Amino acid sequence: MSLVVLADCLAAPGQEDRLRTALEAMIEPSLEEPGCLAYSLYADPNRPARMVIVEEWADQEALREHFATAHFLHVEQVLDRVLAEPMTLRTLVAAPTG
Repeated sequence: MSLVVLADCLAAPGQEDRLRTALEAMIEPSLEEPGCLAYSLYADPNRPARMVIVEEWADQEALREHFATAHFLHVEQVLDRVLAEPMTLRTLVAAPTG
């Protein structure tokens, strides 16, 4: 069963471009990882400082491995400097039907 991850970020004042650049740099290397099914960045049109990454991973192990990659560890350091508040992560699985 795949996992969907929502990563919600709010840039500190004046840091919107740095946040966008850091998050955009995550897309290509993340999509190349085994187990990454989707990885997209979205911006809130009413609040440009708010950005959300929507990810889909094949399983928990693929997500765990993602958190250990060099590009993830690098973006963590950047986010520490540009976010107004800690990033919020939500991990979702498909609800059973029937």
